[in-house]
Amino acid sequence: MSLDLSLVRKQFPALERNVIYFDNPGGTQVARQVIERMNDYLVKHNANHGGAFATSIESDAILEEAHQAMADFLNAASPSEIIFGNNMTTLTLHMSRSIARLWNPGDEIVVTRLDHDANISPWLLAAQDKGCKVHWVDFDVETGTLNLDDLQKALERKPRLVAVGYASNALGTINPIGKIVQMAHAVGSLVYVDAVQYAPHGPIDVQKLGCDFLVCSSYKFFGPHAGILYGRADLLNELFAYKVRPATNEIPGKFETGTQNHEGIAGVLGAIEYFEWLGKTFGNKYYEGLAEEGYTGRRLTLKQAMVALHAAEFELSRALLETLEAIPGLHLYGLTDPRRLDERVPTFSFTLKGRHPRQVAEKLAAENIFVWDGNYYALAVTERLGLEQSGGMVRVGAAHYNTLEEVERLRQALLKC
Repeated sequence: MSLDLSLVRKQFPALERNVIYFDNPGGTQVARQVIERMNDYLVKHNANHGGAFATSIESDAILEEAHQAMADFLNAASPSEIIFGNNMTTLTLHMSRSIARLWNPGDEIVVTRLDHDANISPWLLAAQDKGCKVHWVDFDVETGTLNLDDLQKALERKPRLVAVGYASNALGTINPIGKIVQMAHAVGSLVYVDAVQYAPHGPIDVQKLGCDFLVCSSYKFFGPHAGILYGRADLLNELFAYKVRPATNEIPGKFETGTQNHEGIAGVLGAIEYFEWLGKTFGNKYYEGLAEEGYTGRRLTLKQAMVALHAAEFELSRALLETLEAIPGLHLYGLTDPRRLDERVPTFSFTLKGRHPRQVAEKLAAENIFVWDGNYYALAVTERLGLEQSGGMVRVGAAHYNTLEEVERLRQALLKC
C-alpha cells in the first residue's frame, strides 16, 4: 500500500485492541492527536466563551483555531463560513428551519432516495410546514448510482433547494457533486451536500464544487462526536438564525447556539492535525500537482493527506470487492464493476442467503470483526431495494488504517457464517 500502516496504526490507540474495525461508516476510531487535544483542553483551558480571564481567552483561541483548521480542510474562503454543532443531523434540522423561512407555499424542493435520512427528513418536515412540494430523485437499483435524468426532470420545476449526498453511507456510491451543483445552479436552486460519508475518504474543496452548504461529522474522520457545517458567507449572513436574544448576529456565532462542545471542537482540531501529519509523512509525491491547483500551506498539506489516503483505500476497495464477490450465497449491492472503483468509497453492503443480517453481524462479532447491520438510517435505500422488512443489509466499511490481512480474516469468517 502507499501508506506505511505500521506508522499509521500507531496513531490510533484503539487499534491496539485485537479486533477488526470494519464498522467505520458508522464512526471511525480517533487519532492520538484528538485525545491529546481534548485532554489538554479539559485540563488546562476549560472555560465558557467570552470571559475576561485567562482560560476563557485561551478557550476562545482554540475554538478560533479549529474554525480555521476546518476552513482549510474544506478549502472554505473564510473560517466564518464554518459552523460547529452537535452532529450533522442537528445542524441540518437547525439550518433547514432557517432556509425554509425563505420558501413560499407551492415552492418545490428535491431530495434523493440514495441519501441518509438526515438529509431527507429535515427537508420533508420543512416542506410540510411551508406547504411545499417534494420531488424524489431515484437511483439505479443495480448499480446504486443516482439517476441524473430524474434529477434533470426535477430541476425543470426550478426547485428552491436540492439536498444530495456526496457518498452513500449504504452503498458507497460517490455522486458527481460538481456536476449536480452546476445543474442545480443553472435553474437557481441552492444545493445542500451531506459529505459525512465522503469526508474520511477523499479531498473536499467547497469552492471548486460551488455548493451552497456542505455538512460533515468529525467522528467519521477520526475525530470526536461533533458536526461541522460549511455555508457560503453571503447566505449565512442573509439567513435568519433561531437563537436566544443576547447571542451575536455575526457568523459563525450567529448559528452556534448555546454553549458549544468546546472539548469536542478542540478534538476536531486534533483530527485536522492528524491529517497534517499524514500529508507531511506520505503526501510528498502529490505535492507538485496539488500546488499547481493553487493550494498552499496547511491547505496543500491536507489535500496531500487526503489524496494519499484515497490511493491507499483504492487497494482496500479492490480487495473487499474481490473477497465479497467470492463468498457463496452473498449478494452485493451497489457498484461491483472493478473498473468503476473510483466511483465509490470502501463501504460495501450485502445480504447472505439464508442468514438474517443481524445473525451475520453477530457471527462476525464473535470472530472480533465489527460490522453494521440494518438500514444505517439510509431508510430510503433499504425501502427502495425491498430489504427493509427483512432486516436490511450487512455493511462492511474500511478506513485507511485497515489492512489487507484484515480483509482476508473477513473472508475466512464469512465462509463460516
